[in-house]
Amino acid sequence: MQSLGHTRSAHRADHLLHTPDTFVRAPWPGMKNATAVVHAAPAIGAKFTQYTAEFEAGGVLPAASAQRFLYVLEGEIQAGDRTLGVNAYAYWPAGVDSMVTALQAGTRAAVIEKPYLPLAGVAAPTAFTGIETSIASQSLMGDPDLEVRPMIPADPGFDFAVNTMTFRPGAALPMVEVHVMEHGLLFLEGGGIYRLGDHWYPVTTGDFIYMAPYCPQWFGAIGKTRAKYLIYKDWNRTAE
Repeated sequence: MQSLGHTRSAHRADHLLHTPDTFVRAPWPGMKNATAVVHAAPAIGAKFTQYTAEFEAGGVLPAASAQRFLYVLEGEIQAGDRTLGVNAYAYWPAGVDSMVTALQAGTRAAVIEKPYLPLAGVAAPTAFTGIETSIASQSLMGDPDLEVRPMIPADPGFDFAVNTMTFRPGAALPMVEVHVMEHGLLFLEGGGIYRLGDHWYPVTTGDFIYMAPYCPQWFGAIGKTRAKYLIYKDWNRTAE
């Protein structure tokens, strides 16, 4: 149906709301039988790149020159000798073969790539895999209605973090946050209202948000089902 120019997508100086009705799919260099929806990249001022990779059966995502984190949204992916299903994830440092192959049509994955910033005297991280749903949840600031599952180890060798955050209906962040870290956020379930800068947006499953450093941010879940998102932030390094 013709939308007559209407969309919830919005781009401001310090944030982007990227909604599925505006997604443009294109091959990522080296991809075979797959396309990418690029959500955040250096072109928007980000120091990382985040995209959703969408595969046909046998589709291939080539190895990255930067470190890579991948989270499976739908289908199954072969990564080396590991098969990754829905909610599984993998991390590869720069220089390690991070090529993956989709085992079925309709496979989708959230992919984050970032040049690595070494820290003097600290060993660089090694590759690993995991399953998000097997991680014990942590309450945020003591609120049992807001659960955090960290997928990157709390180790200074890592220069970024990726978590899932799950809100029970009616739950909300306890404060408006303003900080030096930037974010990439993909809604996995449910929705609610997100404050970004001086703007308030209805958000739902499939939406992506980029937040630049110091962008005021807050979220409250609305509806009868939980809200859940995947969120990236740079971490453990001096701001540049």
